[in-house]
Amino acid sequence: MNALPISNKAIRSLSRATIISTCLLGLTPILIAKGTIPQQDPNVKPMQPQVVDGQTKVQIAILLDTSSSMDGLIDQARTQLWKVVNSFNDAEKNGKVPFVEVALYEYGNNGLDMQGNYIRQLEPLTRDLDEVSKELFALKTNGGEEYCGAVISRAVADLKWDDNPKTYKAIFIAGNEAFTQGPINAVTSCQAAVKQNIVVNTIHCGGESAGINGGWKNGALAAGGSFAVINQDKVIAHIESPQDKIILKLNLELNKTYIYYGAGGKINWGNQTKQDGNATGGAAVDRSATKSSGNYWNANWDLCDAAKTKGFDWGKLDKKTLPKDLQTKTTKELQAHVAENQKKRNEIKEKMKQANKERAAYVAKVRAEKKADDKDQTLDQAIQNAVKKQAKERGYKFK
Repeated sequence: MNALPISNKAIRSLSRATIISTCLLGLTPILIAKGTIPQQDPNVKPMQPQVVDGQTKVQIAILLDTSSSMDGLIDQARTQLWKVVNSFNDAEKNGKVPFVEVALYEYGNNGLDMQGNYIRQLEPLTRDLDEVSKELFALKTNGGEEYCGAVISRAVADLKWDDNPKTYKAIFIAGNEAFTQGPINAVTSCQAAVKQNIVVNTIHCGGESAGINGGWKNGALAAGGSFAVINQDKVIAHIESPQDKIILKLNLELNKTYIYYGAGGKINWGNQTKQDGNATGGAAVDRSATKSSGNYWNANWDLCDAAKTKGFDWGKLDKKTLPKDLQTKTTKELQAHVAENQKKRNEIKEKMKQANKERAAYVAKVRAEKKADDKDQTLDQAIQNAVKKQAKERGYKFK
């Protein structure tokens, strides 16, 4: 039997299990030879080295509806990514602050491949938050066939979820159409997640009754998660504080402590500055709080972070990829330079943490004086409310 033609794009949009199953069933005969089917999308960046022995992790996959009515949701995700990550800045488990990995998918966009159920993985589970931010700012909405069951199934199957059943692992899916659409049963997908100790939380963009009638609450119930409704078009007003200028100035000083290395180091170093620019108003301050924490980790391109990684080999460092003024330094001189930068970074981070603490107190006071009674939730609030409750149930403690 002759193989039917299929594009590389279509193949990449399907999981390996889907491809093999389809071939065995004879629905789309494909000649499977060694190397014919890519194991991973070449555009997906590899995970960077992980850290500290005994340190626990948190894994969160965010699945966003990018159909034409979801511009507000995307804007909220762009500005509130940092608040979500900051939820764990004051957490601990086994006496250590956990680090956060974030994965990102879009679904429901007619510009995506139909054979892949209009789904695209933007980032696998990663600690490279600047890459996650870059992908969020590159998103565009278009049309819409929103298959919740399919995208949940993909996230469960494709991502490198931690094997430890006590690790907090959660999927947050946000959208506004019926949860039950598409070729894969959404409740079945949620139940499959539970078998891997993954909680699925559903966020309906619209009224509560519409969300319940559309199956969003049933999905959360099937996966031990929470059901929330948000106003995706709500714009959050930034409350300026006396600490804002101090925090942003410290952020500029912090950036000077980063030393790029490796083939893509300089590009990633530039992306750091670009994402600083993308974060404006309150998002800029929230991003600074992330950057002052252990959750902002760039061992895949920053030498100061990489040098702390277990097994880092100075002998394998390609000095030609370093900034020009460092390329002629001896390894001993370079180690001393990195140690100095690490010390400066720690000092700046402590100042940023203190300024952010003072800012939080100031903002809380202003809000209390205004006595605002706004019941409309936004994306970050829905996620933060869920993660703290669910993580506590798995042994994470919050100060």
